[in-house]
Amino acid sequence: MTDDGVPEETASVTSVPAETAPLLDPRRNAYRPDLAAAYLHGQVEAERFVKGTLGQILQPSVPLRKAPDATRGIETEALFGEAVTVYDEADGWVWAQLARDGYVGYLPSISVRRGPLLTPTHRVQTLGTFVYAVPDIKSPPLLHLPMNALVSVADGDERFLQLQGGVFVVARHLAPIDKPARDFVEIAERFIGTPYLWGGCTRIGIDCSGLVQTSLLAANISAPRDSDMQRDELGMPLPVPVTIDLDELQRGDLIFWNGHVGIMTDGVMLVHANAHHMMVVTEPLPEAAARIAKAGGGDITAIKRLSSG
Repeated sequence: MTDDGVPEETASVTSVPAETAPLLDPRRNAYRPDLAAAYLHGQVEAERFVKGTLGQILQPSVPLRKAPDATRGIETEALFGEAVTVYDEADGWVWAQLARDGYVGYLPSISVRRGPLLTPTHRVQTLGTFVYAVPDIKSPPLLHLPMNALVSVADGDERFLQLQGGVFVVARHLAPIDKPARDFVEIAERFIGTPYLWGGCTRIGIDCSGLVQTSLLAANISAPRDSDMQRDELGMPLPVPVTIDLDELQRGDLIFWNGHVGIMTDGVMLVHANAHHMMVVTEPLPEAAARIAKAGGGDITAIKRLSSG
């Protein structure tokens, strides 16, 4: 690491010919033609490889984009307190990788704190909470933090917890990091009525895979960001029936279509963020499946069951 904050360069030569380089998913592997993360040295082709520097998200939620362009749609959101690795910075943007799920993209430079990082002790366990300058709910809030935002608690009592930096949050809205939610489905159900937002991860707006990831994260269950990753990496597969047999399904089963995912709340009802209702809803699985198929979304491609333990 140099004194001016530029990531330390670890190589300046192309190490893998393009025609022999393995195809790595750029969503979770930090590489571009001109620059790549040092951990990919020998696996991808790039002009330079850098170790990157650690940072921490300073804003309640920050859109992560494929390109350094605020007019582009978002891929996901980084949340307050989340750690990131910054590989490049230019023109008010950083190219970074999120610690929680490895997603790679561009964030506004002002949203990332550099230097010594605070060690999170608690997470927001409610859909959202407010940060106050003083321990008084009648005082004007300084900002709003979404579920799963990470904070460092310094002191407090049963009413308010004081964070590093001297600000306050209602104590009941935070939970120690080592005390996860017991039922991720109940977390998903709290989002019913939340507007649909492509790439969203908060009660302001959320998409189908964001709902799954956010709910699982509240239960301290790691999950990738996108529905295809979740289909391939989460749970144990169940047989996909020709016709839906509701007797075989249970609470917490994940139902996948091409580009879509929902969570069973019991043997019949599905909770999911979807672009038909443009919000998070619950509806009978057969009804959802028929509508998705009619709209050209195809049939169910996978059913995954998470460990009940």
